[in-house]
Amino acid sequence: MKLTTRALFARTGTALAAAGIASLVLAPVAASAQTVAVPTAENPFGLPNDVNFFAKADPDKRSAKAIVNGYVITDTEIDQRVALVTAASENKLSDEEILRLRVQVLRNLIDETLKIQKAEADKLEVKREEVEQTYQQLAAQNFGGDSRKMDAYLTSIGSSPASLKRQIEGEVAWENILRRNITPFVNVSAEEVNDVLKRMNEAKGTDEYRLGEIFLSATTENRETVLANAQKIMEQLQQGGSFVAYARQYSEASTAVVGGDLGWVRLSQLPVQLATAARSMQTGMLQGPIEIPGGFSILYLINKRQVLMADPNEAVLSLKQISINFAPGITQSQAEARVAEFGQFIEGLKGCGDVDAGAAKIGAEVVSNDQIKAGNLPEQLRAIILGLQIGQATPPFGGIQEGVRVLMLCGRDDPPDAGAPTFAAVMDQIEQERVNKRAQRLLRDLRNDAYIEYN
Repeated sequence: MKLTTRALFARTGTALAAAGIASLVLAPVAASAQTVAVPTAENPFGLPNDVNFFAKADPDKRSAKAIVNGYVITDTEIDQRVALVTAASENKLSDEEILRLRVQVLRNLIDETLKIQKAEADKLEVKREEVEQTYQQLAAQNFGGDSRKMDAYLTSIGSSPASLKRQIEGEVAWENILRRNITPFVNVSAEEVNDVLKRMNEAKGTDEYRLGEIFLSATTENRETVLANAQKIMEQLQQGGSFVAYARQYSEASTAVVGGDLGWVRLSQLPVQLATAARSMQTGMLQGPIEIPGGFSILYLINKRQVLMADPNEAVLSLKQISINFAPGITQSQAEARVAEFGQFIEGLKGCGDVDAGAAKIGAEVVSNDQIKAGNLPEQLRAIILGLQIGQATPPFGGIQEGVRVLMLCGRDDPPDAGAPTFAAVMDQIEQERVNKRAQRLLRDLRNDAYIEYN
């Protein structure tokens, strides 16, 4: 899920000579001469605002195929990887979106190839049994351990087992590289860890966020293209696309392998732009694209809690569901009258002890459950119920077809306050953040050193 633009640079004179047009004489253009820009920190190449091309270029019309240091990425590989992504989307993509996706997947495959090649050069080749083991784990999670069913599914959507195994190989290769070449050289002192633990205790009770992130790197030159890509990804997510699937395919952060999951973070740990966005988010919300130094991010709020406090989603609730149904053919006015009667009954209840006897009088049904985990409730209901006192009920919800109901809170067992994370856990988190930064630099170096031909 790593989206970056790669190009091969050559000295202009050499490139022109090789093409046999070094002596080409250009006639003066009277109408729109290019201005000469001075290189600055924001525009290091001194690129003019009004660019005149000698030949119109349309990168989207080239065949989506490339040769990376001699390895050929075929159209078939791209088609099969695109199928993996589109299968996770509930909506049909337009031709334009498919074209954009193909370009992005090609970039992905280039990064993947560079990682595998780097592992081979460092004598860290991924063993076939490692790939098969991960493949079997995915089959166990999704197809009851029957890899033949997963093979058939992948083929049915236009992908293949080989395509998924190639992706697994790339991820394992990268993990091997980081484990040998980066992780051993990342050091975290005891003072740093103790400082973090101290700040966490001081921040007890403040909000903590579990976020998913899709990060796309951008430069001054490709900013508009990357922004357009991010906006398209955002649209697909809003239409029901899987955040985890899109993060795995598109995100350039090292968290891509875990579906973009950043884990639990406090706002002070995030870039200002992301912290501002996260502060206003509710669980399940998306925000983005958000411009940050180095690119754009799309955020997904997985959950929210308070630092070192009990997670309310772990609370075990005792609930009573009180519901009424409607006879076939009931008129709108009759239904409204029935709902009004039901509402008055609920308002008149003085606690859970009143429910059963009173419900029988108005023909309502009651179902009790004293082992409901708050985190298993639908988000809208969870937010309401966690704000109730014992004996209070939610507003009525439902409709004529499925019936109208309320949930009454009859008991709540909160989990104990969460203690501070262990010294080892904090050290691991800091180490991982530093590994991620070095990993991004290493991948950038691999791209810069690569020979990539587009066909």
